[in-house]
Amino acid sequence: MELQVKTLEGGAAGSITVSDEIFGLDPRTDLIHRVVRWQLAKRQAGTHKALGRSEVSGTTKKFVRQKGSGGARHGNKKAPQFRGGGKAFGPVVRDHSHDLPKKVRALGLKHVLSAKAKSDSIIVVEDAKAAEAKTKALKDQFAKLGLTSALIIDGSELDRNFALAARNIPMVDVLPVQGINVYDIMRAHTLVLTKAAVTALEERFK
Repeated sequence: MELQVKTLEGGAAGSITVSDEIFGLDPRTDLIHRVVRWQLAKRQAGTHKALGRSEVSGTTKKFVRQKGSGGARHGNKKAPQFRGGGKAFGPVVRDHSHDLPKKVRALGLKHVLSAKAKSDSIIVVEDAKAAEAKTKALKDQFAKLGLTSALIIDGSELDRNFALAARNIPMVDVLPVQGINVYDIMRAHTLVLTKAAVTALEERFK
């Protein structure tokens, strides 16, 4: 598969041949969905907690007589139906993450890259570098490329000026190639890859 390469100013800079095994697959939404669920579950803090009836303070003395009150036969103020009582089946601190095989994770990334390529939502740029950390200048360049919601993936190291200029632009994320992930790709409308990122991805899946 051949993709056109552009400059940050929106000009043409030739073309690049990319692997069909990464960018030319028929996208499987079930694989992408599994990886996104795995990512989001792993991100959950799981620090939610409610006190059960064994953890709240309250008397366990029988506070109403067994018969003759006209009410139920209660023997504990900590029961869930009383104000200040413990929560029945409340949330507890736990780990929400679950296992997902590495092969499925790798396939999910390939299929989401193929999905972006199939919908013409990938832009390959020569590099992601800025002479100075000026957000306004970078926004003007993005406007020429037609970027509103984008994930920009560079090589193993980000250009400091580019990263600083981009971090104030809403709906634009910049990551090194090691940080590429299915959820962020799906969240962004356009995926922007540098030539270094494409090379690194092909090396990774070789």
